[in-house]
Amino acid sequence: MTTEIVFKPDFVSWRQEARRLLSEGVHPDDVSWVPAGEEQGRLMFAAEAPTEDCDDVHEAKHSEKKGAIARVPRAFMEAAELAAVHREPRRWQVLYRILWRLNHGEPHLLNIEVDDDVMLLTRMAKAVGRDIHKMHAFVRFRKVMGADPEVPDEPVYIAWHCPDHAIFRLAVPFFVRRFRTMTFAILTPDGSAYWDKQHLEYGPGVPEGMAPRLEDELETLWCSYYGAIFNPARIKTKAMKKEMPVRHWRTLPETALIGELLASSEARVAQMLKDQPTSAQPFVPRDASDLGVLKEAATRCSGCKLCERAQSLVFGKGPAHARIVIVGEQPTDLDDRRTEPFSGPERAILESALTAAGVRLDDVYLTHALKHFKHQETNGIRQYKKPEPRDVAACRPWLAAELQLIKPEIIICLGSSAALSVLGRMIRLADERGKQLQSTWSTRTFVTENVAAVLNIKDEDERASAVTRFFTDMNTALASS
Repeated sequence: MTTEIVFKPDFVSWRQEARRLLSEGVHPDDVSWVPAGEEQGRLMFAAEAPTEDCDDVHEAKHSEKKGAIARVPRAFMEAAELAAVHREPRRWQVLYRILWRLNHGEPHLLNIEVDDDVMLLTRMAKAVGRDIHKMHAFVRFRKVMGADPEVPDEPVYIAWHCPDHAIFRLAVPFFVRRFRTMTFAILTPDGSAYWDKQHLEYGPGVPEGMAPRLEDELETLWCSYYGAIFNPARIKTKAMKKEMPVRHWRTLPETALIGELLASSEARVAQMLKDQPTSAQPFVPRDASDLGVLKEAATRCSGCKLCERAQSLVFGKGPAHARIVIVGEQPTDLDDRRTEPFSGPERAILESALTAAGVRLDDVYLTHALKHFKHQETNGIRQYKKPEPRDVAACRPWLAAELQLIKPEIIICLGSSAALSVLGRMIRLADERGKQLQSTWSTRTFVTENVAAVLNIKDEDERASAVTRFFTDMNTALASS
């Protein structure tokens, strides 16, 4: 017979009922969790703190009836407290089922990552953690005068935010710590909070229509700052929308600028390249007759600081009049040590893609946009560091000189930095890959992914898909070579 448990849908109430049921030996399949009323006002951390720890477990000593004592790993309690504010309707049943299993022969259940219950618990906890982070990042206060009738001359800073989950009470303490000397109110559909510089009070939820919509000088200042720090060379629209979901844009004043900033990004990058103060240009011989002369001259280049830290110069290699030139981003650590481009594991994928398209690797000229390995050292280990537009601009004269001598029919750029050097503009790989583009040195210029980036994808299925896309792009570029 199924027992219906009607309870206030918060972690404290669930934990109290779960302890009782566990002590009475009630199996999860015999319990139906029925939340009473609306899911508002989570009081998750208001529960009494455990009075003592036993290594890595919390001990439930206050069951309503005598019976088995619940002992669970600390990791479960921490994850359960987060999962309790997730909007997944199955969460209460799953939490009790895991609690039961931990106390009935599966003490190491949480170590089984592929278990259905554990996977759902992990997903819920992580989603709530991300949502708390988003609230901390995306709450924008607006200054309102006279909002507090007791102190009409002092401003109250008011913000409205709509989180994905009922994280309200978990997120608010962060703002108290950060803005302790400021009177503020945070409004969400799940609840509201008011801090008067001394006391924190909670209230009911507030619909968006009741939140203030007035601009203030802080908002104008913030938008000016955001526009100034916006880096068009680093922007990746897909990644930006992942980190700053579009559903939050309506409460973020700076998002009104994004369209204009994206539209002008190419022009701004071009100007950045033009304005670079350092360049290899003075070191490039005007009358270089062959690639050997060019390479020898490059060993004396000091047009940027990359040459100061790299172990060696990694110049291009291949036939002097190759029909095909492949341009990578920059040498790898292994390339730097061997002084040869594409000398590591990316060479095998590149060769396989060329062979599949009917082209021999030995017939291709291989080079990079940067001629030195950009890196940072951590504990003696040299770690890759993404090149900036100024790095690309500094080395670009060398690549231009190579292409001018070779006069290739086809140029294939591997990655956005290589494309920036060849095309002179930023590209969005998703929009440009597979298309025949025109550059100064070839009307048949193509772009695809950086092979090293493909190899660094950890998920096997995603990496396999990326390799397939790379082969397709290479075949498209070389189809009529």
